[in-house]
Amino acid sequence: MGARMKIASFNINGIKARIEALPAWLADAAPDVVVLQEIKSVDEGFPRGLFEDLGYRVETHGQKGFNGVAILSKLPLEDVTRGLPGDPTDEQARWIEATVIGARAVRVAGLYAPNGNPAPGPKYDYKLGWMARMRERALGLLATEEPVVLAGDYNVIPQAMDAAKPEAWLEDALYLPQSRAALQRIVNLGYADAFRLRHPGPGHYSFWDYQAGAWERNNGIRIDHLLLSPQASDLLRDAGIDKAVRAGDKPSDHVPVWIDLDA
Repeated sequence: MGARMKIASFNINGIKARIEALPAWLADAAPDVVVLQEIKSVDEGFPRGLFEDLGYRVETHGQKGFNGVAILSKLPLEDVTRGLPGDPTDEQARWIEATVIGARAVRVAGLYAPNGNPAPGPKYDYKLGWMARMRERALGLLATEEPVVLAGDYNVIPQAMDAAKPEAWLEDALYLPQSRAALQRIVNLGYADAFRLRHPGPGHYSFWDYQAGAWERNNGIRIDHLLLSPQASDLLRDAGIDKAVRAGDKPSDHVPVWIDLDA
């Protein structure tokens, strides 16, 4: 079977709120690398010791009260960087990168793209500008010709089949044509949606709102994605969504998405 590297992405919607649910999932799923979004914590407030005791190295890019991303890794990390290049005035903590050293090196970026609502407006302009900057970074990472994984909460519904009720999202920033086009421009560079390489059909979601019985009715959307460079796509063994986590105690409104690589 060769080497194995399991990489997961999980928007936890607050580390304090998920202080029991997250370790429980880690113990069950046993990912080698996890990128987290919406930790909603400054770096000093993140409970590093809890995850270090579980065997994970911890790197954070935090922000008080909202946003915030992190990488947990059982494997060595090198060249950790924080912040999406392209706008030195942007203070929102939405991007972290590191090279994971397994049987081979894999560059992993953990991202939390802006929501963008209400649209139109300044928040939507920021979303589109941020995604344009992400495209430039994604292009730069391709130039390394190494395996690259862009993992996180993209806040974009790529296609109609990625929503249980796409008609309900027509005027939402997550599904507006400009948002989907911004994501597609990144894919068109040569990246592949890992989940779709293994599961091409409809009915798969990674987010269910807390309101209006969305979970009970399976009224979900798929907005958490792992995009793979060609070199990473060649290593892909499997991909999935841990849907059952949403039914657990005090769940996030997102669930983990993951890949297995020969790395």
